[in-house]
Amino acid sequence: MDVIPAIDLRDSKCVRLLQGRYDRQITYNDDPAEQARRFYADGARWLHIVDLDGAKAGRPVNTQSITEIVQLGLLKIEVGGGIRDEASIRELLDMGVTRVIIGTKAVSDFEWFSDMALRFKGQLVLGLDARGSMIATHGWLEDSSQPLLEFAARADKLPLAAIIYTDISKDGMLSGPNIERTAALVDAVKTPVIASGGVKEAADIKKLIPIRVAGVIVGRSLYEGTLNLKDAIDATK
Repeated sequence: MDVIPAIDLRDSKCVRLLQGRYDRQITYNDDPAEQARRFYADGARWLHIVDLDGAKAGRPVNTQSITEIVQLGLLKIEVGGGIRDEASIRELLDMGVTRVIIGTKAVSDFEWFSDMALRFKGQLVLGLDARGSMIATHGWLEDSSQPLLEFAARADKLPLAAIIYTDISKDGMLSGPNIERTAALVDAVKTPVIASGGVKEAADIKKLIPIRVAGVIVGRSLYEGTLNLKDAIDATK
């Protein structure tokens, strides 16, 4: 299991939004590239970046900060947030990003997403953010009529790098991941599943090991000190 630290970008700063709400922001670091260096020094090999401004705008916005992190050459990087056309996918991949996360456009236009998944085999990640059993879109600002497991089963036929599942009610709340629903998703698909949201401490990561997730994304717990990245990585061994 990969432990994947997260950098959420807003106005070129590292922040967290509690439960995805833009009016509940915590700012942690004004220098995202420096934060990436720290994660690498603590043993990270992957970095998860969310362009929060991009998620609202519907296109990549914090490209300068992303470029600076990529140019460090230290980490494999996945980026999501506002990626809703082929040009944005190509822009990020050409920048040196390892894989691109698509959520809203995948849900709203599955035919387009299927085409992109075939064009960029193994380079796209499906981001499924859910409130309860239903998927949310547009930076978590809107709810869809798509059931999580049903949609994941459709997408499982595509050559995706992974599926990232985020329980919005857990995100940034340090209340533990949604083990039950994450396990149901892992059982429903063959595509590797990465869990996101709620991890507070190493014990939470150990709970994910039996359900065979491919990775876990950690954010606020690292910034607030309830989880040490080295301890998190050790917990997976």
